[in-house]
Amino acid sequence: MGFNCGIVGLPNVGKSTLFNALTATAAAQAENFPFCTIEPNVGRVAVPDERLEKIANIVGSANILPAQLEFVDIAGLVKGASQGEGLGNQFLSHIRQTDAIIHVVRCFEDDDIHHVDGSVDPLRDIETIETELMLADLESLAKQIDSLKKKARSGDKEILAQSKFLERVKTLLDNGKPARFVGDIDEDQENWLNIAQLITAKPILYVCNVSEEDVAQGNEFSKQVQNLANEQGAQSVIICASIESEIALLENIEEKEEFLKAMGLEEPGLNRVIRAGYDLLGLQTYFTAGPKETRAWTIPIGVKAPQAAGVIHTDFEKGFIKAETISYDDFIAYGGEQGAKDRGKMRQEGKEYVVKNGDVILFRFNV
Repeated sequence: MGFNCGIVGLPNVGKSTLFNALTATAAAQAENFPFCTIEPNVGRVAVPDERLEKIANIVGSANILPAQLEFVDIAGLVKGASQGEGLGNQFLSHIRQTDAIIHVVRCFEDDDIHHVDGSVDPLRDIETIETELMLADLESLAKQIDSLKKKARSGDKEILAQSKFLERVKTLLDNGKPARFVGDIDEDQENWLNIAQLITAKPILYVCNVSEEDVAQGNEFSKQVQNLANEQGAQSVIICASIESEIALLENIEEKEEFLKAMGLEEPGLNRVIRAGYDLLGLQTYFTAGPKETRAWTIPIGVKAPQAAGVIHTDFEKGFIKAETISYDDFIAYGGEQGAKDRGKMRQEGKEYVVKNGDVILFRFNV
């Protein structure tokens, strides 16, 4: 089960630098000229979770395997991308394949780094990208609605309802609002929205790329973005991509801690980006633990036990019998499985159990 975030933004805002730091590689070129990235770069990164090591220490696991999240570095978009400017249509098709959007916004002044519009204005830049994404969605929606209307001539009520719903979304886009602002929708409408594959329906995280001097407190540019995110019900994170690149190159943990302390930071900004991306996708973690390994497994919030088991192997879901479950807090408080069991904290959960964040689970199954 893969979950990914597409990294978008104007050229030269720090997308590829951020991606390189996230994946701790030099896989994505990071040069000071537009359209440096042509094909999307894809990297999987570990989700920071201090619970893993604590569980592993109790169990004595030989290996620790964290949850992972996929990031896709997509080339810089420009005004006119929806009409093919700057290879825009090719880039927009890549965005449609992602589950959420991380919009990197330039919030720093630097005469040595060219800005495609000649000046730094984060709200203008956000509007440029958002407009192109909405125009692309409008073009896609028009074709889908036309097709549905033809099918609806048969009198199929569901197709007619789907067509009317997408008309509602189109009206929203016509009024300059992204599809994610459609409001409360029922299960069928949510399914239709997913089928439509609209870019602006995806959840969004704004990443404010600031200078080294502003990384601890942010600046006026980042405040503008944070205020916009609050108005939209979106999320925002402040980072300095160049600092994150330096941290990523340090192999020694002590060196990283000293570097962060010197910068006035408690943790790498990338940790916040990764966790925010995880939250953005509505994900949570459960754990399996044993002498061989302690492992974090990623599932959507609200998933029931059999489906959670299926993330490990499809046979686990097919032959699901029960889930022997201990909450993370109880597992730590009572020194592991046996201690929790002795105090009646291990539960036998069935097919209707909704897995909780941090559950430590042993699945029983029969195939």
